[in-house]
Amino acid sequence: MTTQSNTAPSHAAMNQFHAEANQLIVAGMPLERLAARVGQTPFYAYDRGAIHSRIAELRSALPDTVKLHFAMKANPMPALVGFMAGLVDGIDVASGGELKIALDAGTNPQEISFAGPGKQDSELRKAVAAGILINIESFREIDVLAEISNELKLPARVAVRVNPDFELKGSGMKMGGGPKQFGVDAEQVPELLARIGERGLSFEGFHLFAGSQNLKAESICEAQQKSYELALALAQHAPSPVLFLNLGGGFGIPYFPGEQRLDLSSIGENLKQLADRAKLEFPQASLVIELGRYLVGEAGIYVTKILDRKISRGQTYLIVDGGLNHHLSASGNFGQIIRKNYPVTIGNRMNSTDDEIVSVVGPLCTPLDILADRMRLPAARPGDLVVIFQSGAYGASASPQGFLGHPGVIEILI
Repeated sequence: MTTQSNTAPSHAAMNQFHAEANQLIVAGMPLERLAARVGQTPFYAYDRGAIHSRIAELRSALPDTVKLHFAMKANPMPALVGFMAGLVDGIDVASGGELKIALDAGTNPQEISFAGPGKQDSELRKAVAAGILINIESFREIDVLAEISNELKLPARVAVRVNPDFELKGSGMKMGGGPKQFGVDAEQVPELLARIGERGLSFEGFHLFAGSQNLKAESICEAQQKSYELALALAQHAPSPVLFLNLGGGFGIPYFPGEQRLDLSSIGENLKQLADRAKLEFPQASLVIELGRYLVGEAGIYVTKILDRKISRGQTYLIVDGGLNHHLSASGNFGQIIRKNYPVTIGNRMNSTDDEIVSVVGPLCTPLDILADRMRLPAARPGDLVVIFQSGAYGASASPQGFLGHPGVIEILI
């Protein structure tokens, strides 16, 4: 992995948080008091108010007829999912374990959908019994679901996850176009739809997800338009009218220098045009967008305490009590080709004018355990608190917490 150093000032412009009297304020609480309340470091803290504001902002930009689903894979913390269940229209899960959390949170089963390229038979059985919508991703799943439906005497609600013949341009992670393990290739879908009709499954619609972590509104709009047109063409082969059309997500958040927050205005206008068309072309269908990182990513921080400070051949290291075992993404080991620094600060020295260039590293016995590489940060000492912003998504659950036997991380919703 290539490392890109960043020596720019790093009191990142995270306007969802502010500072008072040298302390980062999280949900109205000074960081050191919050750490005392948690009782130990490291920890993740997710701000309810920031999540609520993000969803309200999004709702104001989108047509009222477009439903908003939370992709739980971004953050499956049960308390957070329970909070989200009261704010969004539905939840998308990617495993039987996530399904349990969504149901425990009180989510309406009619508004839960299940996607994943390798669903086990036991997971499909749970899904049929719960009455949720299952996104079919292979011909095999049709036969398994038909047998389960007959056994349970319950109709299996299904949609088809389509692997489109295009991708979301500029995505951090491409999930459509070309050969993919996700969904069914668009050219195979007519045959799949015929098979669904033959086996008597309850067809409801289509799921298209071309990519994620995109900051280009024009690319997102183009993908939504192409997804809609593809669904319209495929609907001609469907065994029954389309009731559900998931146009995916892909909305990104800024992590690195030079990145700007996504402009929602053009996306909202594009979705309004598609929603107006759908009234005529998909009169029975609900249009859905599925977002994870965009809803919760900026509302979370990761907090870790400095254990030691050392200088090696002129380079200063701050050694902290958490690392890639808790925050794999910030370490640059979650699929990044070029390692870039997340926004980082010293959360109890926010107003300090004394700064220095340092590297923040975790306690693990591996050179991969880097949380900030040669960043300009407020001068810090053991006991101070390092804060990594943009940490509300793909954090604790996406990290190898058992690696090298270090303690796990605490998560709180505040």
